[in-house]
Amino acid sequence: MRTRPVAVAAFGAAFVGAAVVANRLAGKPVPFLRWSVLRFLLSGRRLLREGRVGDGREEALARHVLATVPAGDVDATIAAIDDFARHTSFLMNVGDEKGVILEDAVRRARPKVLLELGAYCGYSALRAVRAAPPDARLYSVEISPANADVARRVWAHAGMADRITAVVGSIDDGGRTLDALGFGSGTVDFVFLDHLKSAYLPDLRSILGAGWLHPGSVVVADNVRIPGAPDYLAYMRGHEGTLWRTTEHHAHVEYQRLLPDLVLESSCLGGHPTPPAGAG
Repeated sequence: MRTRPVAVAAFGAAFVGAAVVANRLAGKPVPFLRWSVLRFLLSGRRLLREGRVGDGREEALARHVLATVPAGDVDATIAAIDDFARHTSFLMNVGDEKGVILEDAVRRARPKVLLELGAYCGYSALRAVRAAPPDARLYSVEISPANADVARRVWAHAGMADRITAVVGSIDDGGRTLDALGFGSGTVDFVFLDHLKSAYLPDLRSILGAGWLHPGSVVVADNVRIPGAPDYLAYMRGHEGTLWRTTEHHAHVEYQRLLPDLVLESSCLGGHPTPPAGAG
């Protein structure tokens, strides 16, 4: 009785393999039909648990950057990461198209203090600080120590180690990361959300509860459509014009032009909870 399911599975695997090979021979016109994308999709549990694919691509990226990019060249570092993601192994960073949206938002906000949730391999932090004023500093919270190590090496090679700080942890870890960051009231000008999508809204509420934002602080959120952050989207739309002013940027999932995605750029209007007296 098991023969048919096994045969169907074998046929499916053979079909996918043939499609990937054909796509490769055709110059990869369909970006999803790549072994690195399929491995990424099959790494779901580990990705949620550890924040990395686990097939060595993150370390391979660090080696690629250090071997091919002149030290201190942030533009070349960003270009090398894009090239690696397009042609070697898919990476779950913000990508080239949405990276421009991120940089444009940073230029409009002109932040001095930036907070990023989700460093991954350090790509989005480089794009953000490149667009920020020269005296700006970015603090990147990353749940994976291995990812944080890759990001630090990439930042150092790009000459940005003095402007970016990695903090290993998560906003929902009982206050340890909030305490480690220790921002003063109203001192965070820009937040970029690109970590676990279900954590977007609760982590934003924790940041608001800590009192770190001020009227005019900007929060940019990636992947609001795919994989999706429906509660975050509903929250921003529900408070449009009262607590937030949001621009919805329609774009595509990183490194392809077939799957649509949504990036939210939200400016804080005030009226949010403030921390108790004496809180940092």
